[in-house]
Formats: sequence, structure tokens, C-alpha cells
Amino acid sequence: MTQATLTDFDVANRMADAARAAILPHFRTSSLNAENKLEGGFDPVTVADRAAEQAMRAVLADFRPEDGILGEEFGRVAGRSGRTWVLDPIDGTRGFISGTPTWGVLIALADENGPFLGVIDQPYTGERFCGSAEIAAMTGPLGEMVLKTRSTAALAEATLFTTFPEVGTPKERAGFERVAAQAKLTRYGMDCYAYALVAAGQADLVIEAGLNAYDIQAPIAVIQAAGGIVTDWDGNPAHNGGRALAAANADIHAAALELLRQT
Repeated sequence: MTQATLTDFDVANRMADAARAAILPHFRTSSLNAENKLEGGFDPVTVADRAAEQAMRAVLADFRPEDGILGEEFGRVAGRSGRTWVLDPIDGTRGFISGTPTWGVLIALADENGPFLGVIDQPYTGERFCGSAEIAAMTGPLGEMVLKTRSTAALAEATLFTTFPEVGTPKERAGFERVAAQAKLTRYGMDCYAYALVAAGQADLVIEAGLNAYDIQAPIAVIQAAGGIVTDWDGNPAHNGGRALAAANADIHAAALELLRQT
């Protein structure tokens, strides 16, 4: 197929397929080693991260050479179309090297207003969550289903996710804990899979801090397509990273935002 005959979702699916093929041979293998990218902390990267991003960039070179790219491992390439593909080859590398299935491949397509297409792909479970103005759907072992966020209105009935118990700074953790104190259930360590579960109607909130653009742009597009809302902790756009509040609907978003704004 040519550049002209492939839709943006066709290209995104080819990228997700390529990333799966690059990653899975390394998952849960005894030979997998992780390098640390962060002096004074721990930010791991593996051969699978780099191979997956290279595989996705190769697809873009063939089918969307005019578009820009922003990727976690290999940085930014300027484009000529006004559009940028935002890639996180393995969101949740800590989970990946620990053998958990909560990591995923993140693919977003954005313009100057933010992401308008997103894919969250979990290669090991075979689940792929897709969202845009035209589609909100997932495929997986149980087949295909429409993505639709749920209508939980009260924090007392909400399921809340975050990845790290410390969330961010001490002040940011305090903001998260104000929400968690009122939520029915709080779960940790979910990485990008938490956002997919909000889109699928299985959870209500994700609250995180210290994010990069490539961590959040695909989840924004998927959750918004499913009927949810993603902002920063002040109610502003979150696509450049930082603090993020993802909510299943406007009511639960407002309830959590009121508490986070005190941070």
C-alpha cells in the first residue's frame, strides 16, 4: 500500500505491530539487561525500548515522511506537515523489567492543539486501545469492543490509579492523598494500562505528576474518544506533560480537581 492509501490509523497499527514484534522476544527473558538513564535515580532503558522505537520510526519513514516525530529514546525530528507522531516505545519500563504486563506501547498523532489520535498497545496480553474523533475501540483476546468511560459521579464510588505511591513531590503526594482518602479503591503501579482501563470503563481516575509529553498524549486521545477528560491539576491542557488528571466524566473530574487545586 502507498502513503496515500493508508489512513493514519493504518499507519498507527503498523507501528504498534512493529513494536510488538521488536519487544516480545525480550520480555521475561533472563538475558534482558537494563541501563540506567538517570544519575541519582533510576530510569531504566532496555534494548527492547530502543528496538521498538526504531521499528516505529522505520514505518513512519516509509508512510509518513513529512510528519515530525517525538520519541522517548531518540528525541525529536522536525517535520514539514505540522503534525507530529509522539512515541513511547515502552511506557513502564520498570514494570517491563519486572515481568508485569502493565507496560505498553504509546502512539499519538498531534498538531499544534494537541493529540487527536492515540493508541495504547499491550503486546503481551494482545490488547490494543484506539481513540480519535472517529473511533473509540479496543481489540483483545475477547474480541473487539467499543470504549466508553463510566458515569461514576461521586469520589466515594471511584476507583483511582497512579503508578508511584510517592506520585511526585511531597506537595503533589499530599494532593493525590486528598483524593485517595475519599475514593472507594486506590491501586498503584499501573503505568499506561491505568489510562486504558479508564477508557474501557473499568476505572474512574488516574492522577500522576512528573510526566513527559510522550507519557500522556496517547492516553489523552484514547480517553477523550471514549468520553472522558484529561487535564492538568489546574484544569488546563496536559499534553505537554507535568501533572495529569484523567477522569471518566465531567462530574468525577470536577470532584477530583477541586481537591488537587489545593496543592
